[in-house]
Amino acid sequence: MYRRQIADFAVTHQLPMMSQLKEFAEAGGLMAYTSSWTAMFPRAATYVDKILKGVKPADLPVEQPTKFELVINLKTAKALGLTIPPSLLLRVDQVIE
Repeated sequence: MYRRQIADFAVTHQLPMMSQLKEFAEAGGLMAYTSSWTAMFPRAATYVDKILKGVKPADLPVEQPTKFELVINLKTAKALGLTIPPSLLLRVDQVIE
């Protein structure tokens, strides 16, 4: 809701902001690193299926995400006077220019 204002505040005060939500990077934050929601949704459906078939939720194992997304906002990096190394840019899932 206030993503743009938070990102603008960070840039104004020369604070490189990193978030766990890619929407913050899209709103002007420097970068985001988060688990992939699209990879997690099918796993959640599997859990719901098992619960509806009678498995107790407490008996289900805890799973960790296996896919992560890195988003970098180059426009914000430039505004902060930062240079993102090419080796890091090769690994990103989304670059915002």
